[in-house]
Amino acid sequence: MADIMSKEIYQKEIFFPIGEPNPYGDYFVGQSYLAQVSKEQLSVFNVTFEPACRNNWHIHHAKSGGGQMLICVGGRGYYQEWGKEAKELHAGDIVNIPANVKHWHGAAHDSWFSHLAIEIEGEDGNTEWCEAVSDEEYNKLK
Repeated sequence: MADIMSKEIYQKEIFFPIGEPNPYGDYFVGQSYLAQVSKEQLSVFNVTFEPACRNNWHIHHAKSGGGQMLICVGGRGYYQEWGKEAKELHAGDIVNIPANVKHWHGAAHDSWFSHLAIEIEGEDGNTEWCEAVSDEEYNKLK
């Protein structure tokens, strides 16, 4: 496998800051970073995943409204909903995740990956963190 670029080199490839180690790191396999890029009107975060990093399965619950939007800004990654095939993601892709849908997202084995995460306001919203994406499941992806 070719050498994987460093964090400093990857930072030059994306417009948004990579940020600091993710405080939600307990819910990730591998290292991720978090940078808040907007506090006005709604919170927007750039989430950056080192190669092979992914978050656990999780659900953004809401009685009405809610969910999450991902705007991919760099690298190559994946998004998968429970019971469906994983989708490969690249800069410019947008993922709309309805409330109450179990899913995960993260980097490809050989690439950094960044997306803007926008939490959609909903009634009684909260995030439920579930089990990790197994190595067996993840290693099936190219």
